[in-house]
Amino acid sequence: MTSMLIPLVLSLRVALVATGLSLLLGIPIATVLARKEHWYNNILDAAANLPLVLPPTVLGYYLLVLLGSRSPIGSIFDALGLSLTFTWYGAALAASLVALPLVVQSTRAALEAVDPDLEDVARTLGRSNLKIWLTISLPLAWRGVLAGTMLAFSRALGEFGATLLIAGNIPGRTQTLPIAIYDAVQSGNQPLANAMALVLTLVALIILLAIRQLGQGVSRR
Repeated sequence: MTSMLIPLVLSLRVALVATGLSLLLGIPIATVLARKEHWYNNILDAAANLPLVLPPTVLGYYLLVLLGSRSPIGSIFDALGLSLTFTWYGAALAASLVALPLVVQSTRAALEAVDPDLEDVARTLGRSNLKIWLTISLPLAWRGVLAGTMLAFSRALGEFGATLLIAGNIPGRTQTLPIAIYDAVQSGNQPLANAMALVLTLVALIILLAIRQLGQGVSRR
């Protein structure tokens, strides 16, 4: 039980931080893509969704090169005592990038469904764009944002490839539940692998059912 509890707690911590990071980055990107047509929209859209088609190991490799101690960015973090390689912070960063497209797509679709006339009326009353976004657009799009949040959490919880490349496999420090499953299979511990895989499957199933309920709530209106 202990051998599963430690990576489970670490995975939950990584997934929570990764979800927060993906929201901080994904919601503004989704807002730009949903509301305004700029020359760089296609580039921004492609960059935000690149983790969907890029192999996680490739993404992890890029992060390792970019944030490693030999890189300019990595050396700055190391000097500040915030090393991102082979730490759970790096695992959270990798998981947030992998989960980012789910936040962007769900939030963008929800924002595009908001009636622009409501925002225009608010502008005629003197509301700034920021206040309109905070008090009208986001509240009306909350179901899509919540769905994206849950999908991002589930994806971050199950991230393996990018996490392994940037954070490694250090028991008690960077060994998340998916990596622990891989270890259990390699060592022939099938019961432990089955138990951990079941936990991840149940979490994913619960999240998908919750998202379905959200969708049904919208369709009843």
